[in-house]
Amino acid sequence: MNEPSRFRPERPTWRARLRRALAMGVVGILASAGVVILSGTAEAATTLGASAAEQGRYFGTAVAVNRLSESDYTATLNREFNSATAENEMKWDALEPQRGSFQFDTADRFMNHARGQGMDVRGHTLVWHSQLPGWVNSLGAGDLRTAMNNHITRVMQQYRGQIDSWDVVNEAFQDGSSGARRPSPFQNLLGNGFIEEAFRTARAADPAAKLCYNDYNTDGQNAKSNAVYNMVRDFKARGVPIDCVGFQSHFNSQSPVPSDYRANLQRFADLGVDVQITELDIEGSGTAQANSYRTVVNACLQVSRCNGITVWGVTDKYSWRASGTPLLFDGNYNKKPAYTAVLEALGGEPGGDPDPDPGTGGCSVTYDETDRWGDRFNGRVTVRAGSSAISGWTTTVTVSSAQDISTTWNGSPTWDSSGNVMTMRPNGNGGLAAGATTSFGFTVMANGDWSQPRLGGCTAA
Repeated sequence: MNEPSRFRPERPTWRARLRRALAMGVVGILASAGVVILSGTAEAATTLGASAAEQGRYFGTAVAVNRLSESDYTATLNREFNSATAENEMKWDALEPQRGSFQFDTADRFMNHARGQGMDVRGHTLVWHSQLPGWVNSLGAGDLRTAMNNHITRVMQQYRGQIDSWDVVNEAFQDGSSGARRPSPFQNLLGNGFIEEAFRTARAADPAAKLCYNDYNTDGQNAKSNAVYNMVRDFKARGVPIDCVGFQSHFNSQSPVPSDYRANLQRFADLGVDVQITELDIEGSGTAQANSYRTVVNACLQVSRCNGITVWGVTDKYSWRASGTPLLFDGNYNKKPAYTAVLEALGGEPGGDPDPDPGTGGCSVTYDETDRWGDRFNGRVTVRAGSSAISGWTTTVTVSSAQDISTTWNGSPTWDSSGNVMTMRPNGNGGLAAGATTSFGFTVMANGDWSQPRLGGCTAA
């Protein structure tokens, strides 16, 4: 698709949402027919993103668009994170598989979801030796320079004003003791100057976006990180536009968090750039893994220009290193000890459940978006019984005044006089065993407003 995307009107980011959440209370209403449970300030104190925001930082994750149809994946993503990075959907082979022919549909879906949740977005990545379409490797020097600059410009203008930070160039230095540049079509044909040229082109394409260099095995001071450091120092001295440096931070028992991790972040920050932890995952389990995660988070918090952390995936089962169980949620989306360590390091309050606790004889409700088209989206509400069986339930869904619910299923709705508040009851037998769930769905005609519907409490019979 070559036409620019049309994005929804601006929604408040996580920073504004945090301010609103702190002004709200936790509301619990005991109704004569059961228990009504609403969420409020508890979310601001017990999730990764909200806890990081209280520290003036973001806590993000890599997102795979093909997982957004999985309710547990989407619910965890939406609840816990206030920043998102496309795992593969913004790489060169995904966006420009044929020269000059751009395909933004999948990336647009990622953008719409992230921004619809008020998340900041990191763009990943514009110039990288890997995941290049075959046609790039066949170009001569002149055509390659033109293609590189056109790709940067076209992609950044597509999402101009929508991206907080871009990984402009990714992994351009070799491992080992040489500190040399990595062989690639760009390095081989354009020489060392291609990185500077890419950053200058990026600044012209979107002056508001932060421009980052991103790499791995640069987490401590070594030959590779020294080479990157020298490049950034030179760029700053000569006025080459660079705003941030990304440290991927992939760790395991053979390559643990280095003892000089914080000091290395600080020396880059002292050059006048932000530092970001961009692809964090730590193989392991239990206390050892938790302690390593805590060390990383504490290091970031101790560096004033470390403005955020991104873990490379939501759940272990979809990690690129799945056998090493390197993330904060296991394959069943249970919070691991590493999750608690991160939350505590961020100043959050452990113990919050993914959903409000329905309690004895109560019920709770959660929402996730399941599908989206150009003019509408589908929502799903999951109803969960508490620690004892219930014979029925009632909840409300409120949409904005511009929106309209056109279709519902698996429930029996009624409407208030405004037409914006839908009360949903079971369609037939509404009994649920203790801890059991059911769900209902609906289609919302957006009419230009893509804001998420608001749930009321759940009243159990």
